[in-house]
Amino acid sequence: MASRKNFRLLDELEDGEKGKGDMSYSYGLADSDDVMMVNWSGTILGPHNTVFQNRIYTVKIVCGMDYPNVAPIVSFVTQINLPGVDPSTGSIDTRKFPVLNAWQPDKMIRSVLKDLRSAMAHEGSINRNLHQPPEGLVYDIEEEERE
Repeated sequence: MASRKNFRLLDELEDGEKGKGDMSYSYGLADSDDVMMVNWSGTILGPHNTVFQNRIYTVKIVCGMDYPNVAPIVSFVTQINLPGVDPSTGSIDTRKFPVLNAWQPDKMIRSVLKDLRSAMAHEGSINRNLHQPPEGLVYDIEEEERE
C-alpha cells in the first residue's frame, strides 16, 4: 500500500506546486527531502469580511502510512480561535470538520484546507467574528511533538 500512497501523494504534490484549486490556500512538502511524503505544510488566506481577513494561517499536515485510506492528521501552526481547534496546541478535532469526520480515500489535502477555510467563513456563523489571538503567534509545536 505504501506505493499507492506515494503515487497519490506525488499527484497531490504536483497539484500543490501547480496551484490547482482555489488560490486562497496552498500546500506542499514541509521538507523537500521527505521521500516518504509524510510531512506537509499548508497555508490558508483568511476569508474576506471575517476576523480572519488579511491573515495567513499555516497548518501542519501529516499523511501517515495508511493515507489516503485514513485521514491525515492536521493541526494549526498559527494560533487561531476556531471551534474544533485546541486553543493550546492547534490540534484539530476531526469530528468538527466534515471532510475529516467523513473521510473518504478520494479526498485530498486541498479538500482539508478548503474545509478549514469554509469553517472560518461560514455565513451566519459566529466563527466569522470570533476574537483572534494577536497576529503572528504560533503554537509550541516542539512541545506538542514531545508528548
